[in-house]
Amino acid sequence: MSAISAILYREGKIRATNMIFVFWDFFYPLCYLLVFGVGMSAALGAPVSIPGVNYNSFFLAGVLGMASFGIASNSSWSFFMDRDNGIFYEMLTYPMSRAEYLLGKVAFNLFIAVSQALITLGLGAWLLGIRLRLDFLPLLFVTVIVGTAGWFFFYTIFALRIRRNDVFNGVTSVLYFVFLLASSMFYPIDPLPRGLRTVALCNPITWEVDVLRYATIGYGHPPKLALEAAAFTVFAAICFAIAVRCLHKE
Repeated sequence: MSAISAILYREGKIRATNMIFVFWDFFYPLCYLLVFGVGMSAALGAPVSIPGVNYNSFFLAGVLGMASFGIASNSSWSFFMDRDNGIFYEMLTYPMSRAEYLLGKVAFNLFIAVSQALITLGLGAWLLGIRLRLDFLPLLFVTVIVGTAGWFFFYTIFALRIRRNDVFNGVTSVLYFVFLLASSMFYPIDPLPRGLRTVALCNPITWEVDVLRYATIGYGHPPKLALEAAAFTVFAAICFAIAVRCLHKE
């Protein structure tokens, strides 16, 4: 068994022994779409002022972005626990490079993210009648892959640098709510106050979700989306470089 295959097998065993993580990875974002999306549509009728787009269709991209962010957060927790209890340092003595170790974890995250995206897209189209842009599916899956990898590298930095359990939980919890709420995930950012709109425009989650929204329902302006895609790619590359540097310091 290769080093990367061994990491994939280990990550799968960890997930399989914790059904809460399995539910969170595969179905929790879908529950958001079914409960929050349907509830908003029923309560407000048309909470987004986009012609021909209901809230379920608008929120689908937010759910996919939430999923990639949440999967990375869950994986960072297992990463932190491995380092906290010493298993991480033991694994560094095995016949594999640090790059293989990190690549194996990233590959598992990408498998979970793509699987979850397929489930959400299929059930969203079937149960809620969301009309997907099938011609944009390649762009969608590329965005899911790059987005999940970027957030995994981002969270890996904190998992490797923070030493205390309570501090790690506090930091990741704050990041989770700040990044999600100050973004275009739940609502369009154009009507927001200038200050909040500026924060949302600088938020990498917004960049990812905007591209996902274009890839799912075709909404967005291509020149702006190209800039956001490039910005997120740079963000992911910087996070990767810092994560590798932190990994080599351990």
